[in-house]
Amino acid sequence: MAQQSPLVTIQTLTKTYTEGDKARQILDQVDLTIYAGEFFVMLGKSGSGKSTLLNLLSGIDKPDGGSIQIQGTEITTLNERELTLFRRDHIGIVFQFFNLIPTLTVIENITLPLELRGSDRRQVEVTARRLLARVGLANRADTFPDQLSGGEQQRVAIARALVHAPAIVLADEPTGNLDEETGEVVLKLLLELTREIGKTLIMATHNPAVVPLADRVCRIHEGKLFVTSGQEAELELAQV
Repeated sequence: MAQQSPLVTIQTLTKTYTEGDKARQILDQVDLTIYAGEFFVMLGKSGSGKSTLLNLLSGIDKPDGGSIQIQGTEITTLNERELTLFRRDHIGIVFQFFNLIPTLTVIENITLPLELRGSDRRQVEVTARRLLARVGLANRADTFPDQLSGGEQQRVAIARALVHAPAIVLADEPTGNLDEETGEVVLKLLLELTREIGKTLIMATHNPAVVPLADRVCRIHEGKLFVTSGQEAELELAQV
């Protein structure tokens, strides 16, 4: 990991949800810096705030207070159109349930982010097919998502998230809908590909098997972040 330049800077970030007549604070005055090339893992059970933080980083959700800077851009001040364009150019997202478009073929799903940017169609096709081969699915380009296994669909989703070479890849429980063996393959592929192109991977998961691979690990407890190195987190888990 190259900790040479902060890629993400979070300051005094606060997020509260209302459940019935009660307010539940998910994030409470959170400060965090994530560096270029880092594999940063948010570990914790469902409801702890991992996905909330990912949604805030992607601009899908808005904080109640505080700021998020990504590559020097203060995304919490952007309007919806500006956020959409920022995500298109700088962020790739891998979801737990793949979120492939069922009416598009594999290759069409992968090329979509580049086509939305208005990239040259011929170059788009070359880039997408190269990446599709890299995830081991070169022969499935013209297949529709419902003809693929879960592991294959997630590999397509990884290719789609990386095709426009985003600065940050956000992964929300990317192996949560897969069996253990397939999940391990998908996880290693995702990490390998992001590190090959020097990008930052931020993952939310409840799977402790991810910890030994991480540069840093954070846990969210009662709205606060507790960050350790991957090695320290692994030792803590071994003692439990």
